[in-house]
Amino acid sequence: MDLEKQITPETEEAVPARPESGRPAVPQLPEGYIPPSAVPDAHEAHEVGDGMSKKEAMKIRMQHMNKQEIAYLRRRRIFEKCWPVFRFLILFGLGFVILTPLMFMISYGFRENTDMNDPTIIWIPRHLTLRIMKQTINAMGLTAAKNNPLVNTLVLNIGCSLCQVVTCAITGYGFARFKFKGRDLLFGIVILMILVPTQIISIPLYSTFRNFLFGHVNLIDNKLVMYLPALTANGIRAGLMIFIFRQFFRGLPKELEDAAYLDGCGPFMTFLRVMVPNAGSSFLTVFLFSIVWYWNDYYVASAFFTNTRTISLVLKNLDGVLNIAIFNNANANVSAREKIVWLEAGCLISITPMLILYALLQKHFTEGIERSGIVG
Repeated sequence: MDLEKQITPETEEAVPARPESGRPAVPQLPEGYIPPSAVPDAHEAHEVGDGMSKKEAMKIRMQHMNKQEIAYLRRRRIFEKCWPVFRFLILFGLGFVILTPLMFMISYGFRENTDMNDPTIIWIPRHLTLRIMKQTINAMGLTAAKNNPLVNTLVLNIGCSLCQVVTCAITGYGFARFKFKGRDLLFGIVILMILVPTQIISIPLYSTFRNFLFGHVNLIDNKLVMYLPALTANGIRAGLMIFIFRQFFRGLPKELEDAAYLDGCGPFMTFLRVMVPNAGSSFLTVFLFSIVWYWNDYYVASAFFTNTRTISLVLKNLDGVLNIAIFNNANANVSAREKIVWLEAGCLISITPMLILYALLQKHFTEGIERSGIVG
């Protein structure tokens, strides 16, 4: 009775009327309301709804979006339209920068030198010939029986690369898995090996090899000046290779080593039987890096070699070599426009082995880069 007395006309309007059937009242929907389940998805690949196109579906969907969602969709639509254009321009620019010199080498290396005086010839030679290539090969001494630059380069390149891969792998594994005093300090020295250029330490290295073993042995113009640093994980770009191995071995699960220790393996046998088989891609990546850097090196070779010729040293002095071998005069006055065909042929010869190597091992090389920890 008290509750009935407290109900006033104002409160009576606020209390919703209960239907006579006893069921709750059904809320009245606004006129023209479309439930979300009935709104078609504009991103479907097939026709939407009853023959509705994507554009019509998007219009209906945007009617039920707020301003922020509409602005986001517009930005996304602009990005999706502009990104393929930018991607094409980036790839085209990189391809142009990389492939244009190679195309010039191929075009110049197989044409007669007289074609260089014809202004109508730019890319396609009028007189195709192998004479320029043969003369360049003979001038570079690639057919010589003694002191052959190609043989010397292969001996130094393959041997030093194999030694450096092994020593850098062991060093990187030590930094990744073992804790010892001075580890951080030594790893800081490894980082300095990456940052400090070889030119800064060339004079101390020359003095060391010139007076090796307290002045009793002279290693200048001896292949050991390249092999000894590689055997001590101190060769060309060795710091980067140690870093690659360290990052890769840190990413392998510790349980693999624990299982090997339980089976009775020591640290070295664990490295050989467990870590090395799982690090095949990193070994290949480091080996390819080492091959390329030893093949292209001329600064270290020119500092330590006086009579030993390599591909890079011959290519560096190719202008003078061509004057003696082809024109029989060290001071021959030949226009650079005509001589460029022999120079481009020499450059093409020097990079051909690396191009073939990369073409054959490209898949494994990129996989090793992704798993080595130096990207991403």
